[in-house]
Amino acid sequence: MPKVSLRDRLLKQRQSLSLQDCERLSLRAQENLLATPEFAAARRVALYSPIRNEVRTEQLFAAAKRARKQVVFPRMQGDHLEFFPVASLDELRRGTMGVLEPHGGIEVALPDLDLMVLPGVGFDLQGHRLGYGRGFYDRVLGATPRRPLLVGLGFELQVVEQLPRESHDVQIDLMVSEVHVRRHLAGELTSTNLSQKGRV
Repeated sequence: MPKVSLRDRLLKQRQSLSLQDCERLSLRAQENLLATPEFAAARRVALYSPIRNEVRTEQLFAAAKRARKQVVFPRMQGDHLEFFPVASLDELRRGTMGVLEPHGGIEVALPDLDLMVLPGVGFDLQGHRLGYGRGFYDRVLGATPRRPLLVGLGFELQVVEQLPRESHDVQIDLMVSEVHVRRHLAGELTSTNLSQKGRV
């Protein structure tokens, strides 16, 4: 299926979630990520401000601050992203695209980050991510000499067998949903199904 058609279908599926279901499943997905050793070990973490029924990140932020991690959020600068530290979610302001962004502060370079949580429209079993089609994350990650560990955060309904991909698409290391933690390390997929533990 072409990217445009697949993106439309996956967006409609995610938008079909009720507010209650979105919040409930978001909480479980965040709990699953918080339970990973990768998140526990990270000292500098990049999060995102959710839009359009994306998985929420408030619990990740709160847990990171309690653990004295530095948390950064992206800010649009022209056609690329820059990352700035945030001490409180109240500091975020709506940017040009309607996304809550940090204002002020000193930019944190990507090589200094340990872990980056990415939103997405879709994810596949090979560790590929489908975004909104503007390539913001692919550009900024493709230009850095050292990438942080990349974690895709989404709902299980966003996961497909295989996504169409292009040479500039950046592969993620983990994909976390309300059901699974999938690791795509060294080209191998390992998956933990957390629904067997009464989490869903």
